[in-house]
Amino acid sequence: MREQRDAFHLAIPVADLDEAQDFYVGGLGVKLARRYADRITLDFFGDQVVCHLSEQIDTDPKLYPRHFGVTFREREDFDRLLRLAQLRKLPFFAPVSTRFEGTVEEHLTMVLQDPSNNLLEFKHYVDPRMMY
Repeated sequence: MREQRDAFHLAIPVADLDEAQDFYVGGLGVKLARRYADRITLDFFGDQVVCHLSEQIDTDPKLYPRHFGVTFREREDFDRLLRLAQLRKLPFFAPVSTRFEGTVEEHLTMVLQDPSNNLLEFKHYVDPRMMY
């Protein structure tokens, strides 16, 4: 069984490692763990994201079925990331919105787009029981 000390691992394609590092480390503020000629490994909010150099980049990204991100338990953490993204002028694929307003599943969401068209969704549920 996964424990809190374990990390989820996700590998994504990127066209340019410098652009990816600028976006994730310089923009989002995540930690660069390692860099090699063909990939960078990131501490992405406590989990591991590996950006692999690839020529297979989605030129017309859609939010569904493929995106990734973080669901924040605390509204303040969501708001902090939103302010950072706005301040650093990170590209939004979809602006901040409220989904399922007035229901138990109500949540805030925003979707960023990295330089290789990977989509990152960040959320905060009003009722933390809805995180899963």
